[in-house]
Amino acid sequence: MTNANSQAVAAHLANAGYQRCEPAILQPAAIFFDSGEDLRGQLYITSDLSGAEYCLRPEYTIPVSRHYLASGLVGEAAAYSYCGPVFRYAPGESGEFVQAGVESFGRGDLEAVDAEILTLALDAAAVAGAGTLDVRLGDAALFTRFLEALDLSPQWRRRIARGHGQGKSVAESLDAAKNGAHDHSGVLSLLQGADPKGARALVEDLLSIAGVATVGGRTAGEIADRFLEQAATARGGAPREKIAVVERFLSIKGDPDQASLELRRLAADARLDLSASLDAFDTRLGFIAALGFDLASLLFEASFTRDLDYYTGFVFEARDRSRPTEKPVVAGGRYDQLLARLGAPAPVPAVGAAIWVDRLGGGGQ
Repeated sequence: MTNANSQAVAAHLANAGYQRCEPAILQPAAIFFDSGEDLRGQLYITSDLSGAEYCLRPEYTIPVSRHYLASGLVGEAAAYSYCGPVFRYAPGESGEFVQAGVESFGRGDLEAVDAEILTLALDAAAVAGAGTLDVRLGDAALFTRFLEALDLSPQWRRRIARGHGQGKSVAESLDAAKNGAHDHSGVLSLLQGADPKGARALVEDLLSIAGVATVGGRTAGEIADRFLEQAATARGGAPREKIAVVERFLSIKGDPDQASLELRRLAADARLDLSASLDAFDTRLGFIAALGFDLASLLFEASFTRDLDYYTGFVFEARDRSRPTEKPVVAGGRYDQLLARLGAPAPVPAVGAAIWVDRLGGGGQ
């Protein structure tokens, strides 16, 4: 059943014009460390005699992105599909499962290709026998622009954005105790009000003296930045009126067209300029509708995000309606900053989707 599903999905994606790409199963482990807390803890890691660390391929987006970077096509449009095994640790489950999907690079018609990727992935799942799927949409770029327009301090903005990416409520994101701001009060008191460059150097020196190079995949510099953020936020709480606006934003959910109206109403009430982002939001909905989807059958949730750090724009997932509490069958989104993080000289527009083939037949991985 799974083999037949794999063949059906792979054929459908290739026939849609997405060239087959199968990166090596053994990948450099470091390239996945910044992809999200969950993925970092699921890697199967090994090393060679030189001490270099590798891992079994845990997903396809990053390896396919590296293939695109090596192709000489950077900046040009390219489309790839894949279907093969990926490996992640999950308690009580097999660590190997089959993932298919598509990645699109370099296209400037962002909203059109967002809609194309969404509908292509859902169509491929249907071809392979998926049941009725409930589709949920989100927009990380819209949330980022909203926080910028709200004019929160960079420290509070990062804390709220980080907590949102981890599935925390606004209250949990702002809770200093839960974010560890009181665990290092001595260091934080030294950093408060200090010159940022000097303070960062101080923390890096302290970590170096302690023999700390990385923690959970984070560099000493990244850990230093987290200390500086905690020192800044320890000086005072976030403005309540702005936090109330954030909570109102994140509470918006429902029919995408209705959600658009509510988002515009919020922007007007809070005197925020979100017009460009909301126009893009509506344009994407128009392309999705043009491809035959009833927008009223989709669910938009302003609070919805993916658990991988590289998603910075449109995001989505689809779950089997008969098994709503189980993991998604299809998921994906836009990740325009990832290629630059992997070595591209400038950001490259990119969006993709994954299909968990094992779940199409009712599997739970």
